[in-house]
Amino acid sequence: MNQKRGIYITANDKVIEQAIALLNSIRLHDPATPIVLIPYDDNYQALAQILVNSYDVKLFPDLDFINRLSRKLYDIFGSGFFARPNQFRKQACWFGEFDEFLYIDTDIVVFEKIIDNLNYLKDYDFLCCDYQHLGGIKNVFTSQVIEQGVFTATELLDIFNGGFWASKKNLITEQDLYNTFAECAAHPEYFDFSQKTSDQPIINYMLLKRVPRRFNLVRREKKAPGSWAGSKHFQQQEYILIDPNIGQPLQYLHWAGIKIQPGCPYWDIWKYYRYLGEPNPPADPPITPPQQEKNVLRKVLSGGWNKLKQINQ
Repeated sequence: MNQKRGIYITANDKVIEQAIALLNSIRLHDPATPIVLIPYDDNYQALAQILVNSYDVKLFPDLDFINRLSRKLYDIFGSGFFARPNQFRKQACWFGEFDEFLYIDTDIVVFEKIIDNLNYLKDYDFLCCDYQHLGGIKNVFTSQVIEQGVFTATELLDIFNGGFWASKKNLITEQDLYNTFAECAAHPEYFDFSQKTSDQPIINYMLLKRVPRRFNLVRREKKAPGSWAGSKHFQQQEYILIDPNIGQPLQYLHWAGIKIQPGCPYWDIWKYYRYLGEPNPPADPPITPPQQEKNVLRKVLSGGWNKLKQINQ
């Protein structure tokens, strides 16, 4: 029996520009794979209209389910615990229409027919493709998980970035999610939320505990390129990037933790995909050097202080 494959994204009207860049890059290499939008919140109508009309994206059909799921997960930890609780809405991926799926954050562009990576699901149940583990356990766990024997050092080599991963429908059940969140809520000291990575620590915990057949594609026989836009060593060839460490083109580029704007790493790559097919992309605004910004701020503050002194004299 053929497995139905597809891609999930989660977004709202605030990230229309990023979503367009992502969809342009996906459709350049793959016009046919179905893509489903999971709304990040209730403000998604403008985005949905663009993605449905221009990129053949469908809206997740059961919005009530997404709201119920995210609310229950939110309530387990309680109000105010997570910086961005709506990130957990992406967990609807486990219960959608695709038997095998890839989840992609919108601050990504891809350089290949990215759905083909799901071929590895023949031998595994969960896939990621990043070097998150090389940075240690920060942004995922604290040292408590080692000191208390929650995970072994070997298991911790499987931590991953929550912006790009693949798996199978119903591998995780609703009850698995609720049980995982309850376990995590009982031990918040296990997790590193210092950089506001709301979903990443919890989902890493769940996968390490509940899914043994997992595989990071960077460990394949010929290895795999990096993917983080914060890596400065990538070499550009037209509008793709090469990782010189292994001599391979990148599969995707992820601006995780980086604001996508003129002057950011690999801005011209992102801009190319954002305006792909458009004859007159806008010119970049002038970039204000950081020191100049500080000088301007200093003058503004100084002027305000001088006026205050005049008033009080």
